Amino acid sequence: CYYVDKTPYALRLIREGGHYFLSRPRRFGKSLFLDTLKELFEGNRELFQGLAAETQWDWTKKYPVIRISLGDGVLQSRAELEQRIQAILRTNRETLGLPRPADWPEVDTAGNLSHLIAQAHRSTGQRAVVLIDEYDKPILDNITDAPTATAMREGLKNLYSVLKGADEHLKFVFLTGVSKFSKVSLFSGLNNLQDLTLMPEYSAICGYTDEDVDTVFAPELPGLDREEVRRWYNGYNWLGTSVYNPFDLLLLFRNRKFKPYWFETGTPTFLIQLLAERQFFTPNLSQVVAHEKLLSTFDVDHIPAEALLFQTGYLTIHDSREPLLGNWVYTLGYPNREVESSLNMALLTGYGLSEQHALGTRLALIELLQTRNLAGLEPLFHALFAGIPNDWYRKNQLAQFEGYYASIFYSYFAALGLDIRLEDTTNHGRIDMAVLFNNEVLLFEFKVVELTPQGKALQQIKDKGYADKYRARGEPIHLIGVEFSKDSRNVVGFEVETVHV
Repeated sequence: CYYVDKTPYALRLIREGGHYFLSRPRRFGKSLFLDTLKELFEGNRELFQGLAAETQWDWTKKYPVIRISLGDGVLQSRAELEQRIQAILRTNRETLGLPRPADWPEVDTAGNLSHLIAQAHRSTGQRAVVLIDEYDKPILDNITDAPTATAMREGLKNLYSVLKGADEHLKFVFLTGVSKFSKVSLFSGLNNLQDLTLMPEYSAICGYTDEDVDTVFAPELPGLDREEVRRWYNGYNWLGTSVYNPFDLLLLFRNRKFKPYWFETGTPTFLIQLLAERQFFTPNLSQVVAHEKLLSTFDVDHIPAEALLFQTGYLTIHDSREPLLGNWVYTLGYPNREVESSLNMALLTGYGLSEQHALGTRLALIELLQTRNLAGLEPLFHALFAGIPNDWYRKNQLAQFEGYYASIFYSYFAALGLDIRLEDTTNHGRIDMAVLFNNEVLLFEFKVVELTPQGKALQQIKDKGYADKYRARGEPIHLIGVEFSKDSRNVVGFEVETVHV
């Protein structure tokens, strides 16, 4: 059994403040951290042997803890939400051994929570601790149904508003969730809630660091390629130390196989639909630029794709800068190979390709790359686009999106988990896509012939001297110009030229 000690974070939070919020993707250890706080406040010292809290916590004090988790099941109406909250509060009252007052407001969830907090304080002599897990799940479960999602938001807003008025009875408050809804929409009045999400010192509050892997989990590493472990699963970052998703690592150590464990636990159907509907150029997913307000602006009727991708864990922070005092800009990208490969694989079905068709093409693409048969790429992708049903084009406007064909092309390579460099900067311009595989370099330039005269894609690679950047590798460099036509809905130009160094 392995223990990664997160109690120093808990001790610091308790020492420095009292009301916190943390947004992290699903299966990142948020619930476990809340459990740690709960056991700490309840004084269960035996659970902390060998951890920092064992010698740094006052075990003579015990606090009443109210634990609310909205993560179980799917609630489909405001009435179901109210019933669930009432049941949770009844369970908390029974766990704390508190009698039900005669004036208990059974049908008033906000009043119920307010009474419970005050009663817990009066009965124990210690101010209460409130821990709320998956605070936003009832909204996210209904995000494609705006009226229901709005009703859920209003119900939760009513509940959370209690926390401000009950401040005199509260020792500590901690809320966690996946999304970060705007304060106006969900936390109106709760202006004392400190958001830890983008605080560098708490970047590793959930998840495992490289140091954790090399020390705590050292016995599990023999037999695994350490660098591949890092490439596949590390890289999530919130302006501080990068971390691994715990769910991924624990299953890797158990099964000894590299697989998209985290990604497979939830199909991002809504996300795929949103990216397709908004004609998001998928190569741009590796380098999204956003400001802080955009990342935190999330609501039922306003869902920026960048905010959704970041908050749900499909993109993470790669860089931050302050071009103007007080104005921070972040560069987002995939956290690791697992996410890049799996998300692009899922995106292919959102762009009109059947899963079976996409699988067959991926297998054929792997074989062509492994055998260095680059000429075979043209008929492969020509057959791919020709196989998209005409009826799909009739029902979707995506084919008119300039980046549609290049997005599919890129997503196939990304789905294989290859080393891909997008918009790769040189001293003469930017290479659309560079692929490093099998000790060879593939440089791609994409053009739409309705916008650029045919035959210009390969010529641009040569004219700009894009190969120069990779000559020092001493590997064959393949220059590949790919041209698409929106009218014929297919590849109409495909040229390959190899540079030997």
